[in-house]
Amino acid sequence: MASRLYTWVRWALRRRGRVIAAWLLLLAVVGGLGITLHGKATTEFSVPGIESQKAQDLLKGEFPEAAGGVARVVLAAPEGSTLTEPKAAAAVEASLKKAAQVSGVADVSDPLKDRALSQDLRIGYADVRFRQQAGDVSQESKEALSVAMAQARDAGLAVEFGGSAMEPKTEVGGPAELVGVVLAFVILALTLGSLMAAGLPLLTALVGVAIGVLGVEFTSRYVEMTSTATVLALMIGLAVGIDYALFIISRHREQLADPEQDVEDSIARAVATAGGAVVFAGATVIIALAALAVTGIPFLTVMGLSAAATVLLAVLIAVSLVPAVLGLFGERMRPRARRTGRTERRDPTPGSWGLAWGRAVTRKPLLVLLAGVIGLLALAVPARDLRLGLPGNASQPVDSTQHKSYDLLTEGFGPGFNATLTAVVDLEGIPAAERTSTVTELRTTLAGERGVAAVAEPVTNTGSTLAVIAVVPKTGPDAQATNDLVHRLRENAPAIDKAGGALYIAGATAAAIDVAGKLSDALPLFVVIIVILALVLLTIAFRSLLVPLKAALGFLLSVAASLGVTVRVFQDGHLKGLLDIPSAGPVTSFLPVLLIGVLFGLAMDYEVFLVSRMREHYEHTGDAAEAVTQGVARSGRVVSAAALIMIAVFGGFVFNHDPIIKSIGFALAFGVLVDAFVVRMTLVPAVMALLGHRAWGLPRWIDRITPDVDIEGAKLPGRAASEEEQKQDAVAAR
Repeated sequence: MASRLYTWVRWALRRRGRVIAAWLLLLAVVGGLGITLHGKATTEFSVPGIESQKAQDLLKGEFPEAAGGVARVVLAAPEGSTLTEPKAAAAVEASLKKAAQVSGVADVSDPLKDRALSQDLRIGYADVRFRQQAGDVSQESKEALSVAMAQARDAGLAVEFGGSAMEPKTEVGGPAELVGVVLAFVILALTLGSLMAAGLPLLTALVGVAIGVLGVEFTSRYVEMTSTATVLALMIGLAVGIDYALFIISRHREQLADPEQDVEDSIARAVATAGGAVVFAGATVIIALAALAVTGIPFLTVMGLSAAATVLLAVLIAVSLVPAVLGLFGERMRPRARRTGRTERRDPTPGSWGLAWGRAVTRKPLLVLLAGVIGLLALAVPARDLRLGLPGNASQPVDSTQHKSYDLLTEGFGPGFNATLTAVVDLEGIPAAERTSTVTELRTTLAGERGVAAVAEPVTNTGSTLAVIAVVPKTGPDAQATNDLVHRLRENAPAIDKAGGALYIAGATAAAIDVAGKLSDALPLFVVIIVILALVLLTIAFRSLLVPLKAALGFLLSVAASLGVTVRVFQDGHLKGLLDIPSAGPVTSFLPVLLIGVLFGLAMDYEVFLVSRMREHYEHTGDAAEAVTQGVARSGRVVSAAALIMIAVFGGFVFNHDPIIKSIGFALAFGVLVDAFVVRMTLVPAVMALLGHRAWGLPRWIDRITPDVDIEGAKLPGRAASEEEQKQDAVAAR
């Protein structure tokens, strides 16, 4: 691999103008398509085959009036007043008449006529049902609905909006995200020692992210995807794009510290060595993200493939655009010489802090290993109580209309009202004369279930082949009791099946439970695939069995610790004030799968960059102990900087208002922190020191069938002689 990359970069450097022009042309073309022909992202996380989705599909086909998106208008009179007072009642009636005239509205309920009022008559709600599905309701219609309720507001009533049609849009690019990028620039400047060099990784990463995100936007015209897919592509693409460029530029400047080093040869060698590690590490990220397809969940598959495409762009840019730009800057990328005596030179030896850290963690490696493992296991303990779900309106920002509507409904009708379930009964196979009695009997049975607060009258379609019954639990959507109730209600299905019909328990709360269950079932298989993948890829990379085994175990520790802390913060509510978390609740159902896929790729990044320098030194000198400390010394600075950049970028998304983005950003930021600084920079050197020469052993029969990818660049032109000299020097020193 190294030799081919070296040859490729030499070719690209001679045509650097064309390479840069090609990337800019691609940016212009994809950017134009993404901006002008983009599709519409959805906020629904649907999964084919789950019970709630089957019910929704049945409603679309047999009872479309009940399948449209709903905007729930929540009204509240001031303290001491009621909605039934003449002035308030007139304002509500007038506003709802205007709401009925909004484009796309099929039906508007009346809280006064339907008695949809709290016991004190102060809080009520009206359901505005659209003809379109919730995701298809236009922003113009939502804004028109808000304007229609102006008369109610003028009468002194509080008017808030909830429901499936009023899900907030996911937005990025706020101050917090920008602060993350600024911090990344500061870290780059401190690491590379040059503002010009620090700007290059940001510039090239932004090109890759722009192409990737705008490409995803264009693809959404033809493939249904959630808004989270675009944000994830942006988040991961920016982080890895900066890091991959950093690894190559740092290696280039390290080589240019030698005043006799030719610039173009240095660029080619930097890409052949550090770039080889980038290609290998990037491939692991891409495969891990693409492996999300094994979950069998379409929205998660699209999310993984979108992020994987952005990572692929980051890798291609790292080995083509980055060297082309470095070629343009030429000698200006050479570090400034330091004056020592009567000569000026820059010492190319490793940083003293990295060498000191490497020696510190390998001085008593067993103690370091035990302390690190025990600490990570302690952080992982809360993960035992992990509960999965999808965030509802309670998780929206406190000042948002969705959160306010949730609080008002809870105050007026109890916590279970926000968790209302829908029993969908398919009556087509039941004789017409028995349908009414069957539905009535089912309603009585559902009302008698433990944990049910109320059951509405059944509503049937025109042909009486489908009935819908609203069931209100006593507990909220995030409560375990509600989860248990859904499963108990579904136990009534056999009786309906026996009569010739079918019963489905649906609604937003049931859908969230179903999605969480589907993802929980897929998680073990995904973990097994990822671990096997790590073992195979790292065996190929380092021609060792113990190094991959150690890397895989370290990755599992990182994931467990990150999940444990995420549960502690988002599910248990610790630090929710500091992180602006409106309400504690179950962890986003697809976060564990996403965390495992993304963190696996990033963990392998650091493993490859750190251990490849150890192996490089070992191959040159044959000294296993010194290879560990020298590997940490030579790569510790850049790996630490890369991790801090990742943390800064992911951490910026922690302060996004979207609860899903917030939790993903936190889990990834903490996961990178633990994996880079505890596992890779501390536990890995300790384990390598304990293993010694055995770390690099590979059974002969496996060695014969394992391809030699040479990511260390041992076979580059002009390296053989210097390697032999280093080995002789090491032997002489011993």
